[in-house]
Amino acid sequence: MTPHRLVLWDIDQTLVDLSGVGAQWYRTALSAATGVELREQPYFAGQTERAITTDILTRHGIDVTEDTIAKMWASLIDISERALPTLTQLGRALPGAAAALSTVAGLGGIVQSLVTGNLPEISRHKLSAFGLHAHVDFEIGGYGSLSAHRPDLVPHAVAAASAKHGIEFAYSSVVVVGDTPNDVAAALDHGAVAVAVATGKYTADELRDAGAHTVLVDLADTNAVHSALLGTVV
Repeated sequence: MTPHRLVLWDIDQTLVDLSGVGAQWYRTALSAATGVELREQPYFAGQTERAITTDILTRHGIDVTEDTIAKMWASLIDISERALPTLTQLGRALPGAAAALSTVAGLGGIVQSLVTGNLPEISRHKLSAFGLHAHVDFEIGGYGSLSAHRPDLVPHAVAAASAKHGIEFAYSSVVVVGDTPNDVAAALDHGAVAVAVATGKYTADELRDAGAHTVLVDLADTNAVHSALLGTVV
């Protein structure tokens, strides 16, 4: 079946809850990569890895170079890989996440991938730890290594999906799912469908005010998820 819809999932506080893990990992990575101890940390929700890394280096008076960023990311990937066996003890899959991914996959004609602030390797670690990786095409995701600006990640994922499947995904057939106003903005900036879940730091009202087309309390109601992701197919 020729795909007709592209669903791009956020990870943190949308599919999984690993609250506090990122700050711990950055503390270790900063020390390993630069020898500097973490004194301040930025706001994580809705940010990309490039934005977070740049912010942390700047806050600590460290020159922001591609070499230093690469060292930080290599450390983060190593830390997440070593943490993989214990991630289920540090967090949880959010209600309905597994069912949502499997149900959408079973409908046919839908490609599922990611628009996430995480690095590709960390994305795979976080999802595979909770058994949420099987229906996600990691090859075509928009990842936080690409840009400090989250809206930049969406066209990358769309272009990669279009190239892989030999079709042109119109933005009206692209759904971006996330838990922050930044996720909503990433969709709206390109004319994609914004589906927000109020499972993170932002309330349903705040996500509606940001312009989300649909706001869900969580992913537990599979019928509501189905309607939100597929109800606007054109």
